Amino acid sequence: MTATTLDPSLSQQINTKTHRHGAVVEEIEGLIRVYKDGHVERPQIVPCVMSSLASELVVTSRDIVIDKPTNIWARFYLPKYHGNLPLLVYFHGGGFCVGSAAWSCYHEFLAKLAARAGCLILSVNYRLAPENRLPAAYEDGFKALMWVKQQAICGGGNEWWSKKCNFSSIFLAGDSAGANIAHNVAIRLNSCQSMSIKPLTIKGTILIQPFFGGERRTNSEKYTVEPPRSALSLTASDTYWRLALPPGASRDHPWCNPGAKGSIQLGELGISPIMVCVAEMDILRERTLDMCAALARAGKQVECVVHKSVGHAFQVLNKSQLSQTRTLEMISHIKAFIIR
Repeated sequence: MTATTLDPSLSQQINTKTHRHGAVVEEIEGLIRVYKDGHVERPQIVPCVMSSLASELVVTSRDIVIDKPTNIWARFYLPKYHGNLPLLVYFHGGGFCVGSAAWSCYHEFLAKLAARAGCLILSVNYRLAPENRLPAAYEDGFKALMWVKQQAICGGGNEWWSKKCNFSSIFLAGDSAGANIAHNVAIRLNSCQSMSIKPLTIKGTILIQPFFGGERRTNSEKYTVEPPRSALSLTASDTYWRLALPPGASRDHPWCNPGAKGSIQLGELGISPIMVCVAEMDILRERTLDMCAALARAGKQVECVVHKSVGHAFQVLNKSQLSQTRTLEMISHIKAFIIR
């Protein structure tokens, strides 16, 4: 999820198109506009980049098609390390409505994470809402994992990465809406016990500033003073949920609020450990901390890490010295979680 200042001239260009598609029915300024006839516009405020990387990173990156009919693809990051490496199946943020595995901010962050944490990363480019409302993104995440399983069994011309992958050390990970996807893919894996994922073994889930909500506002949602150019506001959060959830669903739908009455219990997540990263200045801070407490009460092995004085999505959207320092701290925590 992002909120980046948009060039006013681009807004004027977009405004000239309103008569063609009817009235604007939903909008997050600079990110997405949805028109009455269903037309969707997403200004490219974050550049999409090719998979190439600077040589000093010592990371190889390539794009791979996972499912051609639904246009699901992924970007691989393979660092130069000896021996087999754990694999992070990663889902980008963007409120389920915007974002891409090719966004420059994710390309830079995940290349750095692969190099410093010593892990393979599969960054999944899933279908976006509102054209593809939930559970489409969850289905794409599950399909990506099944694709990895198939590669582990029979290869398929991807030896350049598969021969370096420890398929018995798989982690589901993501930030913001991507963390929500990782969480729900983990639930689906545990509920589909009749479907074996062998030879894959899920060793843990990493949720970075997970995007959840609810009809009841938390204090941090109501009172947090957002930093300048905040990556997520309460208004934007509500809009994302209206666009992503099934039509007519409230924010107490289990995909939005896993703690709501009637939702799947957190105790049904399985036995693998969970790492949760919280940004102190994030409006979702209190909701995320409550989730960590609920996981602990359910008997889950949960590690909660709070990053001080930074806001939502700081690791991909903020270039300040403080954010860069906190990002390196986050990467160190993730590395420790993976190798323990």
